[in-house]
Amino acid sequence: MKRLKSIIGALAAALVMPGGATPASRDLRLDFFRGLALWFIFLDHIPDNVVSWLTVRNYGFSDATEIFVFISGYTAVIAYSGIMRRQGWLRAASRILARVWQLYVAHIMLFVVLTTSVAWAAVAHSKGDTFVEHMNLAGLGQSPFETLVQAALLKFRPINLDVLPLYIALLVSFPLMLPLVVHRPWIALCIALAVYILARRWEWNLPAHPEGTTWFFNPFTWQLVFYTGAAFASAGRIVERLRPAWRILDVLAPVWLLFAGFITLGWYVPALERLLPDTLGRLIYPIDKTSFDPLRMAHFLAVAWIVARLVRPEAAFLQRWYARPLRRCGENSLAIFCLGTFLSFAGYVMVDTYADQVSWPTLLDILVSAAGLVIMTAAAYFAHWYKSSDSARRAAPVVVPANESSPEPKRV
Repeated sequence: MKRLKSIIGALAAALVMPGGATPASRDLRLDFFRGLALWFIFLDHIPDNVVSWLTVRNYGFSDATEIFVFISGYTAVIAYSGIMRRQGWLRAASRILARVWQLYVAHIMLFVVLTTSVAWAAVAHSKGDTFVEHMNLAGLGQSPFETLVQAALLKFRPINLDVLPLYIALLVSFPLMLPLVVHRPWIALCIALAVYILARRWEWNLPAHPEGTTWFFNPFTWQLVFYTGAAFASAGRIVERLRPAWRILDVLAPVWLLFAGFITLGWYVPALERLLPDTLGRLIYPIDKTSFDPLRMAHFLAVAWIVARLVRPEAAFLQRWYARPLRRCGENSLAIFCLGTFLSFAGYVMVDTYADQVSWPTLLDILVSAAGLVIMTAAAYFAHWYKSSDSARRAAPVVVPANESSPEPKRV
């Protein structure tokens, strides 16, 4: 008991240390795991994809969405806190809103491309109606003008187009929270927790289309993941701050992951499900994704803790050639997310078209998944090359010839 009190006291003292820490160098883990989340999202969005058994979704309560949203909050602080310190809050807020606009434009373009692709498949394919229904686009054909307006208002979305609107909603609130996150990260996190509790208690959510529906990812609850990442980034050195609780957390996290894995695998293996006591089942179900069930948060934090303990920022493998494809995808997350969403539909059409014509459908899943990942990686490398060459061009010095009175600038 005395040992527990000392741990709690040391932990409390560590957590109330002032925030505002800014990483001295880029943490390669952020790009690596954000890229991994983008790969997982692509694989998970192809229906009945056997390769999706390699993702985290099938082995616990949380999935790649939590990884993406958490890292988005973490990197948002890194990106905008420095701007606020150097140029003021107004400049930082304007940059955040400019990013919101960029995300909105990307979402609308993705909506147009994906909707056009579904329409083409509906016309050209014998199973066209199946694709339309699966992508939740039947309403577009019934009332196109109203549906397009609702899509522009982010109230109507085809399936798999819910992540960007969530990110947009979270960033809209970020200018107001940024000063608090930077200077008092734990207070900001407490506010986020209070909003989360109230939203779950009073069922707050944003309205969607058709009438009577709500957003699939509830921004009032999912903001907890975003601001947890933001608070951790601002406070800095979270693993070191939690040193007094290392022994406890190093035991609790794996135990919780094993429990979650047992429950989740029971959804697919009836023999495991029968081992679950009815009382426990009534206690934990439903594990809702829309309102972000607390079990999902606990599972994600357990995953994050183990990753943080095992993978240090200076881990050698992050610099290796085999980690670079994931890092490149993570560095260009918006473009790769949009491309992956489109490719997941293309992969769905390919698998659904040829699954009955091949002797080994599993191989088709593997080939389609591998092709999508290769295309995403190639696009990420191209984006990196383009940005690098453009940055080099902008940074090129201007040489003024000494023998000209009104010289034309020349780049070298």
